[in-house]
Amino acid sequence: MAKLAISNTNDVEIQMREEPKEEMDYSKRAQWLRAAVLGANDGLVSTASLMMGVGAVRQDIKAMIISGFAGLVAGACSMAIGEFVSVYSQLDMEMAKIKREMQRASGEESVKENENLPNPIQAAMASALAFSIGAMMPLLSASFIKEHKVRLGVVAGVSTFVLLVFGVVGAVLGRAPVGRSCVRVLVGGWLAMAITFGLTKLIGSTGL
Repeated sequence: MAKLAISNTNDVEIQMREEPKEEMDYSKRAQWLRAAVLGANDGLVSTASLMMGVGAVRQDIKAMIISGFAGLVAGACSMAIGEFVSVYSQLDMEMAKIKREMQRASGEESVKENENLPNPIQAAMASALAFSIGAMMPLLSASFIKEHKVRLGVVAGVSTFVLLVFGVVGAVLGRAPVGRSCVRVLVGGWLAMAITFGLTKLIGSTGL
């Protein structure tokens, strides 16, 4: 009986030691997924707002689609470059840290850490892809609607639905209240679209 108790105790200790590792792996995956959701959210809001702004002064579907596509390309490039520079700076700091540790120790631990170093190119591509996916939502929703007012309504409606989905996913990944997260995402997106539409309409009406 004494041996059995010791065996159970060891099993419990092993499980307790493994749990932090699993939690850490989940945390890393959640951070990547949450960053992807945020990037897609940025793509959706910025592109939808740009299309709504153009739609405030132009009824031509071609002008609206071209402006949205230009926003997609420009935003994806900007996100990719910004992420590349940011992650590359982080990589430089990590490499400097590894060099210092290799000078202090035998280098075995540093070699293990080298496997988890951030990849600037991978981060840039993931950021650009996430932004592009979000930006495609309003573009696709407006591509086949000729009626101007209906097109604006569809862009706003589709953007609202996708923002709601992003809010739920972001809340689940961040372990935050779903209701509050959805409200923040929706209000932020609505404000961006409304302000862009209103200001562009105002400037367009002045004839500048």
